Amino acid sequence: MIFRKLYLFLFFCICQSALAQHDSIHNLKVVEISDLQLKDYSDSQSVLKLQDSIINKNQSSLTSLLNYNSVIYFKENGLGMVSSPSFRGTTAQQTAVVWNGININSQLNGQTDFNTITTRDFNSIAVRAGGGSSIYGSSAIGGSIHLNNTISFKEHFSNTLRLNYGSFNTFGGNYKIDASDGKFSVQMSVSRNSSDNDYEYVDSDGKNLNGQYHNTSLNAAVGYKINDANFLKLYSQVFEGERHFSLIFPSEIPTKYQDLNSRNLLEWDSFFGKFVSKVKVAALSEKYKYFGNVKSDNYTFGQVRTYIGKYDLAFDASDAIKLNAVVDFTQNKGEGSDIKNEQRNIGSASLLFKHQLTQKIGYDLSFRKEFTNNYKSPFLFSLGTKWAATDFYTLKLNGSKNFRVPTFNDLYWQPGGNEDLKPESSYQAEIGNEFRFAGFKVTLTGYYIDIKDMLRWIPNGSVWSPQNTDKVRTYGGEALVNWSKSFGKHHFMLNGTYAYTVSEDMEKKKQLIYVPYHKATSSLSYSWNKLAVDYQCLYNGEVFTRSDNNSRYNIDAYFVSNASVSYDFGKKDSWIVGFQVLNLLNENYASVESRFLPGRNFNMYLTLNF
Repeated sequence: MIFRKLYLFLFFCICQSALAQHDSIHNLKVVEISDLQLKDYSDSQSVLKLQDSIINKNQSSLTSLLNYNSVIYFKENGLGMVSSPSFRGTTAQQTAVVWNGININSQLNGQTDFNTITTRDFNSIAVRAGGGSSIYGSSAIGGSIHLNNTISFKEHFSNTLRLNYGSFNTFGGNYKIDASDGKFSVQMSVSRNSSDNDYEYVDSDGKNLNGQYHNTSLNAAVGYKINDANFLKLYSQVFEGERHFSLIFPSEIPTKYQDLNSRNLLEWDSFFGKFVSKVKVAALSEKYKYFGNVKSDNYTFGQVRTYIGKYDLAFDASDAIKLNAVVDFTQNKGEGSDIKNEQRNIGSASLLFKHQLTQKIGYDLSFRKEFTNNYKSPFLFSLGTKWAATDFYTLKLNGSKNFRVPTFNDLYWQPGGNEDLKPESSYQAEIGNEFRFAGFKVTLTGYYIDIKDMLRWIPNGSVWSPQNTDKVRTYGGEALVNWSKSFGKHHFMLNGTYAYTVSEDMEKKKQLIYVPYHKATSSLSYSWNKLAVDYQCLYNGEVFTRSDNNSRYNIDAYFVSNASVSYDFGKKDSWIVGFQVLNLLNENYASVESRFLPGRNFNMYLTLNF
């Protein structure tokens, strides 16, 4: 009955949009992005936006970009291997990855592997710290990562080709075309990455064995302007990859893993009066094959197909008041070697409200409720305020309740799955302080998160099964620093981040494993005419690898830095040639126990803009 009502409401809203009168001037910026909630309802939280210029200066994986430019800690099982985040001391499953407004965390294991995301397929990437479940649903407890493609209907045409080659026979290639004639808009890209990945360990005779990988991604964002009030948009992405899992000991049996992920989103935007209507239909697919022996054709697999229908209606009641209602329906169909054919249906309704009381102070509210037969979903909310006290100082406050749903593996894994699980839930609060002076922007944020019913796989006789057992609290502080200055043709830019994180198991009073107390990053860029020089560095404090915090097994703190120089030889077009030194100081380090990362290595690249 609940789902039938949601369908009827969705149909009514679509019909209303189609029949409405269109008689106002529309802001094309609303059309350019799909994720309006990130733009309009994040004022009271910290949002770090990474644009093309920063994306292109880093390695192509999402892991590398965020590791050197954000407060997020990454566990990486070797270069190019499985990579998972810890955001504000939470688990990888408690960080949501949002692709053009759609949550794409795996329905199988609940997380996104950040080494399967190629950053150059996107125009902008944003890091939204803190709870966001009332907007983006499951997993947005520690924070969310937003991958956005903008669709512009301004007339333009550009091509970009980037080729790079480096140590360990590492190759990367990306081609992107971006064009519009005012009626059609097309943005398409193809990326290819591969590496023998056979680096030698620093201060050891060991070598990274069976670490080769390759992947290809295709990405498209296409728009059609029906008239001044109606726009159709199609977003599509396909990722295919194969990774041989690095060995810890040469005597181990070599294994490999294959990914095939596809995402398709069709969106119809309509404008009528003070209303903005967005109808979205999405089809997502994730599939993996695991080969326990690379010399054998035998494998295990898992696959989930996801179908989403979503209606988003925004209303500008006045210049100071915004309302946004969202209803959606999601169906997941999963199967695999260890999962029998299962289906999950989830409906949800959200209401968002924003009020700018004066030019200096405003607040926002959001509420969400999900409906499903698989688990009991909590009522979610968020409340935030922003006060621009002076040109120098801005205060932000936010509180929220968030959750994470059990995955297909948690519910249906055979043997051991538990269909009686409850979602993880959390309450959290944060206070942000933003300062602007002399070209600097400094953001200082303190937060507290209380998580209950945390899922944990524990032994039940000879079988492991997930249970809602753990209670965790995390708290800490974050700092973001940005500075830029120009002196004639000399341009300088400085960026930095720092995070202090405590993440405690409430029963054991111990820090969670793979959560460092300290993480810091910084980058400095200098350009003069067509010459550019960049330096970036990363510090991670030591981490525990045992739940009893036995320091004998700790991973040591490490400091890693990269440097690059580039020159634009083009005249009319841009022809950039660059050279990078990665791990400049040849640091011996690992982010996962016994999974060492490369020492000093080199990369050269060519970027053509025409």
